[in-house]
Amino acid sequence: MSTLLLKGGRVIDPAAQRNEICDVLIEDGVICQVGKDLRADDAEVYDASGKIVTPGLIDMHTHFREPGQEAKEDFASGSRAGAAGGYTTVATMPNTRPVVDDAALVTSLRKRAEDVAVIHIRIIGAVTKNQEGRELAELGDMVEAGAVAFSDDGHYDPSAKVLLSAYDYLVPFDKAIINHEEDTSLVEDGAMNEGHRSAMLGIKGRPIVAEDIAVARDVMLAEYAGAHVHVAHISSGRAVQLVREAKARGVRATTEVTPHHLTMTDECVDPRDSATKVNPPLRTAKDVEAMVEGLLDGTIDMIVTDHSPHAPEEKDREYIYAPSGFPGLETALGVLLTDLVHTGKVPLEKVIECMTYGPARVFKLHAGTLGEGAPADVTVIDPNMEWTVDVNKFYTRGRHSPFNGRKLKGKAVLTVVDGKIVMKDGVIIV
Repeated sequence: MSTLLLKGGRVIDPAAQRNEICDVLIEDGVICQVGKDLRADDAEVYDASGKIVTPGLIDMHTHFREPGQEAKEDFASGSRAGAAGGYTTVATMPNTRPVVDDAALVTSLRKRAEDVAVIHIRIIGAVTKNQEGRELAELGDMVEAGAVAFSDDGHYDPSAKVLLSAYDYLVPFDKAIINHEEDTSLVEDGAMNEGHRSAMLGIKGRPIVAEDIAVARDVMLAEYAGAHVHVAHISSGRAVQLVREAKARGVRATTEVTPHHLTMTDECVDPRDSATKVNPPLRTAKDVEAMVEGLLDGTIDMIVTDHSPHAPEEKDREYIYAPSGFPGLETALGVLLTDLVHTGKVPLEKVIECMTYGPARVFKLHAGTLGEGAPADVTVIDPNMEWTVDVNKFYTRGRHSPFNGRKLKGKAVLTVVDGKIVMKDGVIIV
């Protein structure tokens, strides 16, 4: 019997509304007891004094590139990056080569994750075959194979009829569709947010109304079908308001936001550095304020990274030609603590909720809590650790980050998966 005792940390468990100094006892991969002055014979003891103990962090929006693009990332490297950042569960998007649009691929990827990953990897299936937006994928079969949700992420489904059919089909399965919200007829080959900054730089922009229109349509379709719509990586203040209004009407609408859309604006765009090229693009300061407000009032349910590593030769190109995205698993927590928590903009408890209980609740995962009998997935955070982002020390294969060289305050120092320590002091030990 393996036993681990985390002593004297500040335990924050939003699912149980717990926020107090106490101990966490883990036996045989499950949470055995949470309380004060716990003892256990022959237990491995970890001194968590001065640190935060939370349920393992969850990220429901990552790109681990399997199958077909393993040079960018694979389950082994991506899961290690997740563990280094304090994550114990992540979900991978299906826009791979081939697209994850059938049950056989879902099954094989789940087996692959069990064999090589150091954290839990959940599989998201495609909504339409080859993500082409014309014909539904094997939705029911993929549910039976273990898909946790469905998305054509990276693509906007142009046919309202097809999307409505997908909503109708998935209602009995109680599975969400995660929608990438940008009307493609409006964004075309734009490379950043359309506005003053794009005009000054001479870079074609992506108008924010493209996101607003897409969110409005997809929320209304979900409302009509009685389905669960989940808005991916929301970035528009108007879109947040649309989700807020939908929730008030009783629509099953949820949404997520990334650290970069919570903390960065289009003023950060430097044409000489494609790391800031993301999709949807960095918006205005007013939109960032709306993201924070949406987080505080519960409109936004979770924080995700949209972890999107690319090969160096892809990102080391002229800004307009480089692909969108950067690796985020190893910097997310530090950025959030530094720019939101330590500045007093967002309470620590809210950030933890949106990285643990929030995603677990929305996607009905058996995770996100330190309740007795729950899987022993735990993250220990040193909120005051100062460190400097160095992409050359990342576990991910991606090496382009807009945070490279930044000094951050706050970091995960211990990651426990199924009762086993997989990361300690920034080092993967399995």
